[in-house]
Amino acid sequence: MHQTLTSDSLSCLELPTYVSMIMRTSPMISVIVAAHDLQGQLESCLRSILNQSFRDLEVVAVLDQSPECPANVVDDYAQRDGRVSVVRLKGVVGIGRIRNAGAEHAAGDYLLFLDSDHIVGGTTLQAMADQLQATDEPDVLLFGHTRLHHRRSWHGAAAELIAQQGRESFAPIDLPELFGAPAYSWDRLFRRDMWIRQHLSFPDGLYEEVSAVHRAMLAADRIGVLRWNCVQIRRRLTQHPADAPGGTHFDVFARYEESFGLLQERTALDALAPFLFTRMIRHYLFLLNLEGCSPAPSARSSSNAPASTTADSSPTATSAPMAARASSSNSSRAGCTALSRPPGSLSSHAASPPGAPPSAEGSAG
Repeated sequence: MHQTLTSDSLSCLELPTYVSMIMRTSPMISVIVAAHDLQGQLESCLRSILNQSFRDLEVVAVLDQSPECPANVVDDYAQRDGRVSVVRLKGVVGIGRIRNAGAEHAAGDYLLFLDSDHIVGGTTLQAMADQLQATDEPDVLLFGHTRLHHRRSWHGAAAELIAQQGRESFAPIDLPELFGAPAYSWDRLFRRDMWIRQHLSFPDGLYEEVSAVHRAMLAADRIGVLRWNCVQIRRRLTQHPADAPGGTHFDVFARYEESFGLLQERTALDALAPFLFTRMIRHYLFLLNLEGCSPAPSARSSSNAPASTTADSSPTATSAPMAARASSSNSSRAGCTALSRPPGSLSSHAASPPGAPPSAEGSAG
């Protein structure tokens, strides 16, 4: 992973370069791969990571005892490439605990969480590393992604927002619109020391990303943006077998309630509430659409959710205080919709291809 320095090579190095190489004892990026291979895509995911031009990385492949976690695949890669390590968990534990175990075993400066249905472009991690240095190594680095369906791809919901950002890092309160975008764990890098310091983790059950990602975003002092489409997802939803039993779509409200609780602890962040409220409503309406439900007119939402939405249009009582908090702020700017295509290493189209399934972009979290 690291270059071997000899007496001859040292004479050719500038002092800052030599000091940097000596001080770095861990990889810059730890890629944590949840090795649940639902569609036979795990190998292409691993190849896309290990074939990167950027070499200062490690892959932490985590698998439990689910039949969808092929130990032979990850063991083979670990034997062939010293940058790959394998973490085995007892029982069938779910995607949240799988990601947590990967974060605990990671040694890199930054964490990237991927699933088996993700691939990354050949120069993606190098672009990430360059942007981390250009933005003075922020706590979180956001980037774009694309979705592949029937050999056509289109960009994610936050594409326009990301494309509009400059090269400077910023505080979360400076761009509240980010909280109107889906809270994915795989379209951003997290600084590992922040992850540890803030005791961040993914909860068990459905929609585990929502509160964990929001907590990380709120904990970040500085956020950077890379205006590339860095990750491509090759199916709309990734769900681990252990996440479904006993869970319902109503669970999504509990996740957002946790996020609203974080805002309540820090009143200076009240401006984020209307964006977060709109994201919650759009997320739930998307889930209803997946189930073939047609919500009542009072529950339908445009990109700007009305501040008057209450528990009457939300099946859980927990959404009532959310609505009250959201109504105290201006919700006219809420939401985030991708309208333009940012430059990127993965292809993208502004619109979904004909016959594409309902996109989670702009709706799912």
